[in-house]
Amino acid sequence: MKGRVLIVAGSDSGGGAGIQADIKAVTALGAFAMTAVTALTAQNTLGVHGVMGVPPTFIREQIAVVLDDLGADAIKTGMLHSVPVIEVVCDEIGARARGIPLVVDPVMIAKGGHPLIDADAIATLKARLLPLASVITPNLPEAEALVDRPIRTLEEMRAAAPALLALGAPGVLLKGGHMDGAALTDLLVTADGVEEFTSARIDTRHTHGTGCTLASAVAAGLAQGMALRDAVVRARAYVQAAIAAAPGFGAGHGPLDHGITFDPARLPG
Repeated sequence: MKGRVLIVAGSDSGGGAGIQADIKAVTALGAFAMTAVTALTAQNTLGVHGVMGVPPTFIREQIAVVLDDLGADAIKTGMLHSVPVIEVVCDEIGARARGIPLVVDPVMIAKGGHPLIDADAIATLKARLLPLASVITPNLPEAEALVDRPIRTLEEMRAAAPALLALGAPGVLLKGGHMDGAALTDLLVTADGVEEFTSARIDTRHTHGTGCTLASAVAAGLAQGMALRDAVVRARAYVQAAIAAAPGFGAGHGPLDHGITFDPARLPG
């Protein structure tokens, strides 16, 4: 069940999100992580203090040499901050990775509020990248930007599901973590319908990197041959365990414990 996952995303110098979280999550779930770094951030638990993009030509080279030599069983994208970056990523996936499951985490805003994508790049993301995806994993603010409507309640999540699916990916994992309440509900939307996954909310400020971690955990499952629903169930359980075991580092939104001992046999149905 090893599974090779190529992660195309930005670096988080604080280690809680981005490429660092992706590598940890994929490794924890028994898959093999490879990377193409799209940007460097000066970041800690208090926020993003600076961003330096990697030249698109070098992003292209990273993807090409990894796929040509090691190959991949799944690809996960995270922070793709500009139109040229999105275009080279789509070009390389189209040329070298047709048919490989693609998990797109449409990263747009950091937890502290710092924008992580150019305003004009959202249209390119929707037009070029989302139709290549096997599943997209937006949180509520990202979903609002993608379908241009408010999504603040569970009813609005359900109502937005068809519009999100119409963006082109055959699967959407719409995350409800930004809503208040004791329970947290995510929606898995496919052509077969909408399935709701509800769990108790863990009362903690240490949730930095949950989106990156969840998407990479799903990618690891797909790389290992799991069906999408099974990959989502395992990924959610892993993230919940990692949040519950968060080490408490930092003065702001702290990281998860990606190295938590995780027993897949204890998954919910």
